[in-house]
Amino acid sequence: MIGVLGGGPAGRTAAMKLGLSGKEVTLVEKGGLGGQCLHHGCMVICALNDVARVMYQARNLASLGILDDVPSFSFPRTISQMVSVQAKIASILDAETKSCGVSVVRGEGNVDGAALFLDGKRLDTSALVIATGSLPRIPSIPGVHLPGVYTAHTLASMPAMPGHLLIIGGGIMAAEFAFIFNEWGADVDIAVRSTFLRQVPSALAAAARKELEEVTIHENCTVSRVDGEQAVERALIRAEGREIETPCDAVLLAAGLVPNSRMVSGVRKGRDGRIVVNRRMETGVPGVYACGDVTGSPCLTPVARQEGVIAASSILGEGLEMDYTAIPQSIALAHEYAFVEVDPAGDEAVFSSPGPAGPGTFWEVPRGRTGMAEVIVSREGGKVGSVSVASPAGGTITAYLAFLMKGGLSVHDFSRFTEVHPSSDGVYSLMKYASERLKKDDRTPRNDCP
Repeated sequence: MIGVLGGGPAGRTAAMKLGLSGKEVTLVEKGGLGGQCLHHGCMVICALNDVARVMYQARNLASLGILDDVPSFSFPRTISQMVSVQAKIASILDAETKSCGVSVVRGEGNVDGAALFLDGKRLDTSALVIATGSLPRIPSIPGVHLPGVYTAHTLASMPAMPGHLLIIGGGIMAAEFAFIFNEWGADVDIAVRSTFLRQVPSALAAAARKELEEVTIHENCTVSRVDGEQAVERALIRAEGREIETPCDAVLLAAGLVPNSRMVSGVRKGRDGRIVVNRRMETGVPGVYACGDVTGSPCLTPVARQEGVIAASSILGEGLEMDYTAIPQSIALAHEYAFVEVDPAGDEAVFSSPGPAGPGTFWEVPRGRTGMAEVIVSREGGKVGSVSVASPAGGTITAYLAFLMKGGLSVHDFSRFTEVHPSSDGVYSLMKYASERLKKDDRTPRNDCP
């Protein structure tokens, strides 16, 4: 029997592949299937962002006189309905997993070397996959454990809509929650130790900042303490040698994730707790594999799923290895801010343009918020090295482009491409324009706009 510890995207995918291959598989999970993606990450953002976008669009249409007013919403009902839908999705995942021949057992699992234990009892396993995911990083800030301080894992326990929310962290999750709560009517501050969205292409980060212009962003700062009598009331932010007192009735920690390996011993770990693996997801212990966030790889659901496939493949002797090139990412604000990059290919040219008017952007034209597209290509050959898109469906096009970029996509390949019209994605025409400019002049100026 093959044991799998963890029922998130990585563990569930590995278990299903092994089950469909005819192996006896037992998946140990103490909660509901779906892992962080369903219960604390991707699906939470989907649920809350859907509501925030309705408010955003209604507010824009009201400003144009098309709607008479902006509808109100219920925060408690939003949270309770989200939890209800999550439970339904978890039941679907449970049925899907079992249909692949996987035995799903609930309980507390732990690992010691090659041994898997369920509620203290050792299971008889011939191979083991560890997929225990990650946990929110809790910064060492005095007062961070006061009532009113939340993470994505505890957000559903927030009893009421905060009037003033402080978000600690400056990455993708911080930006997404800032958009959501700002559109719901909260005053939002972000405190980030370095630069906001520093791991996002600069053009895309600038566009996201424009959309979050009502959010106060404190950069290159530290939160020296969170304070209050019975619960959070204020935070002290230190920046440029001075301390700013920021009122807040809720704090959301969005300072990243750490590998969740506290229940695992007897395998090699990094200093941050990540389980060390090779590209075949093998640990240093024969027959023991690890995949997903617990390995310290990019904390992205598609990466976790693919690592689960690779772990199962290694057990089955298929010889596959994990490929981390051209991994697309996205940020969910009013638009999808999506990007993908591969290794640079020598001398490069940058082409960018505003997004066109189309589905989801027509009524954004008066405000100049139709999104954007940017491609960075090699001057010789036109190979695409980077794509950034902000549009209502930017994530979809970026995912397909990532697949093509792995194969050496060139802007010249778009000469025969026919896009759907109308569309709010301007990257197609931008690729064609870049091709023509490169053909005309090998020394096209950087940052050239059509």
